[in-house]
Amino acid sequence: MIEPTVTMPPKGVRRAPARRPDPPRGTVRFPVLAVVFVCAACGLVYELELVALASYLIGDSVTQASVVLSVMVFAMGVGSLLAKALRCRAAVGFGLVEAGLALVGGTSAMVLYAAFAWFGESRYVLVAFSLAIGVLVGAEIPLLMSLIQRGDRSGRSGRKASLGEQDDAAGTVADLFAADYVGALVGGLAFPFLLLPWLGQLTGALVTGAVNAVAGGGLVLWVFRRDLTGRSRALLVAVNVAVLAVLATATVLVDDFEQAARRAVYGERVRVAVHTELQEIVVTGSPEGPPDLFLDGRLRVAGRDEYRYHEALVHPAMNGDHTRVLLVGGGDGMAAREVLRYPGVRSVTVVELDPGVVRLARTDPALARLNAQAFSDPRVHVVHADAFHWLRGATGRPRERYDVVISDLPDPGITPSAKLYAQEFYGLVAQALTPAGRFAVHAGSVADRPRTYWTVDATLRAAGFATRPYSASGRIPGFAAGPDRADRTGGAGRGPGDWGFLLAAPGGRPPALGLAPDAPRLRSLGEDTLAAAARRAERARGTALPPSTLVHPRYGG
Repeated sequence: MIEPTVTMPPKGVRRAPARRPDPPRGTVRFPVLAVVFVCAACGLVYELELVALASYLIGDSVTQASVVLSVMVFAMGVGSLLAKALRCRAAVGFGLVEAGLALVGGTSAMVLYAAFAWFGESRYVLVAFSLAIGVLVGAEIPLLMSLIQRGDRSGRSGRKASLGEQDDAAGTVADLFAADYVGALVGGLAFPFLLLPWLGQLTGALVTGAVNAVAGGGLVLWVFRRDLTGRSRALLVAVNVAVLAVLATATVLVDDFEQAARRAVYGERVRVAVHTELQEIVVTGSPEGPPDLFLDGRLRVAGRDEYRYHEALVHPAMNGDHTRVLLVGGGDGMAAREVLRYPGVRSVTVVELDPGVVRLARTDPALARLNAQAFSDPRVHVVHADAFHWLRGATGRPRERYDVVISDLPDPGITPSAKLYAQEFYGLVAQALTPAGRFAVHAGSVADRPRTYWTVDATLRAAGFATRPYSASGRIPGFAAGPDRADRTGGAGRGPGDWGFLLAAPGGRPPALGLAPDAPRLRSLGEDTLAAAARRAERARGTALPPSTLVHPRYGG
């Protein structure tokens, strides 16, 4: 029997430690692909969070989405280039990138809201976060590619890559991008259907950041722990623990923060603050005094002078037959209150998208007192639907005709409502009117936003209406009633100096601008003031403008 020989190292020379076997190829690839999936979902949630919150705080969702998306895509390219410097230490680099992304993305909504609440300006903060998140997201794929290729090479044990193995490198890239795209799909669907309704904007972003930190840190500290030195491992553990601690603390304090920020935006007398599926509704003021109603941060009703807006909007349109009236918007009940002052009104249909507004207008004592309990009147019928689709008869109901249609909608410069200022929508209104019907439209400020106002006029004319422009002024100083966006400069809300309206009728003859014989006694409106309002609006008329359509909206911010 031949005894095996054991070669001993020379005296004084240490034996090299045995190298731990590399993990099997699948144990690297599949965890990496899973983390790519999770990180892609988190990255898209950050992106959608910035778009949604910026649209709410700044307005004009098309502009905000364009800014966020374009800046982030550009920054992702920059991040991919910067990741080259980290490829030699891909594991620790990826761990730090994910920790930074979790912190920046998780706190982005809270910081953006704080900038708006306390400084009144959030555009620069929006761009800064878009850049930072884009750079970090762009660095993910190159670093993950380095990690997964390192795992694949371990299976070849230093052999020269065969043609099949080279082809498999392309398959690796395909796997990475497939996981990335599927993760983005899941994140994009989770944001509106899970995170936003269940957690809200602030908490949703913080929870997403925590998931991001756990996924990224877990991958590096477990699967690629062999690539880390002791110092790198300690650094990553400390950084991730610190990030998770910050996110957890912010989550615990988010309610207190939101209340403080809300007081900074709306003042100290916030009585009601609710989030519906569509918007934030805030009512301020004392229970005994007139309330102020805010929708998504924009002052819709100022109790001290709302009557000036609603009288000017409603009563000129009631000069004629007004048996059947359709209100588009008007969920606060103020326009319905004015319509119901006419004894000849037999039915009032209110088409309001958000049931939460109507519910609050019914149940809040101050609002119900201000709208004279309009929604308790049996003549009022409320429809919760998108006005555009409702007028198209999407529910299969028979087409009805109305003597008066009143559009009590936000400023047309706010993009979500732009389709209800489009030529196509006005064409639907024309079909819903009787031949002698009238259509009253709030069209923004004549003095402060003349281009927007006269674009509404041009759009009505393109839809076959003849128009009569007029405006209402005399606002109480320091208040911004009605549906115009408040100006945050100086910390105090100051709306435009007037409200602009258009009274329209089908055909080629403009409607008469006056009051009906059975008009009630009004506090701010009379025949003389209407004539002066028409002259004031006509003096502001400029050059002819093109109409706004669904495919070419022309209302700026």
